[in-house]
Amino acid sequence: MREDLVGWAKSLAPLVRVGKALLRFCPRGAVVRRALLTLLFIASAAHAQTYPTRPIRVIVGPGPDIVARLFAPKMAAALGGQVIVEPRPGAGGVIAAQAVANATADGYMLLQATASYTINSAIGTLPLDLVKDFAPIELVSTTPFVLVVNPSVPAKTLSELIAYAKANPGKLNYASSGVGTPPHLAGELFKSMAGVDIVHVPFREANSALDSVMSGSTQMMFSIASVAQAQIASGTVRGIAVTSAKASSLVPGLPSLAEAGLPGFAVIGWNGFVAPKGTPAPVVARLNAALAAGLDDAALRARLAGVGYETAAKNSPEEFSRFLEADMAKWRDLVAKTKLKLNAK
Repeated sequence: MREDLVGWAKSLAPLVRVGKALLRFCPRGAVVRRALLTLLFIASAAHAQTYPTRPIRVIVGPGPDIVARLFAPKMAAALGGQVIVEPRPGAGGVIAAQAVANATADGYMLLQATASYTINSAIGTLPLDLVKDFAPIELVSTTPFVLVVNPSVPAKTLSELIAYAKANPGKLNYASSGVGTPPHLAGELFKSMAGVDIVHVPFREANSALDSVMSGSTQMMFSIASVAQAQIASGTVRGIAVTSAKASSLVPGLPSLAEAGLPGFAVIGWNGFVAPKGTPAPVVARLNAALAAGLDDAALRARLAGVGYETAAKNSPEEFSRFLEADMAKWRDLVAKTKLKLNAK
């Protein structure tokens, strides 16, 4: 029976492509348009019933691929097929994003989306929009950043750090893993909300940035939580606060910036999955359910926590879409307010 459905779905594929093309020329309400929509619905449902019939590829651009690799076997088990993780680094995620945006919208190529994509859309370095140019599937994990300072900085709390920065305008440097990265934008948001003048010093990657804070060549940064925790424990940097809306179990003992004196401050790293725009809704629903099965898995949640990620609450494609829109709006507002330039430090 399944083999019959697979063959039938494949035989409809050329008609579906023609049908989508013809829809552009059919006026709303036309009998032909309604017939084409019915055909597309039937074909999409048939495709979802047989999906997947070949390996699914998850493309990873900027950032670690550990989240995709942890979810891949859970997705494979839930879908009854193979899921392959394929890193495509370079150009700040443009290469990976364009590969998926230009792929056939059939659910066989997905993108591991991260905060870097919404930021790069906001500052104009990514000519794609995660909501308009893709089909959001599900948010799966989040992680806070940690505001850390060199121990020589005479501040142990957020209020003390802000007061010291205001008393010494332009004298504090903050490191980041590069222009347009989440730690960079967290620093710009901090400058804006705290009303301080601190100087951005971008590095090529996060470890070099943190090394500069440890050595004292820069004085502060918003570091990845999983990396900062060990350095805070060893005393090579001092933790001030986390960037999530509330305190995080990943970095115990530190308040959030919002709780410590900057209400509304929230910057998180996150991971989710999107498909090419036009992917059939039944296929997106199957992928969402497969990811949700991973979110329910206690062992997977423990492994995520072990590498510095908090598991997201289960969410629908519509909820993830709203999350993406809000994230992009926040960064666009910041860019507009601060007149942020890519070559600005």
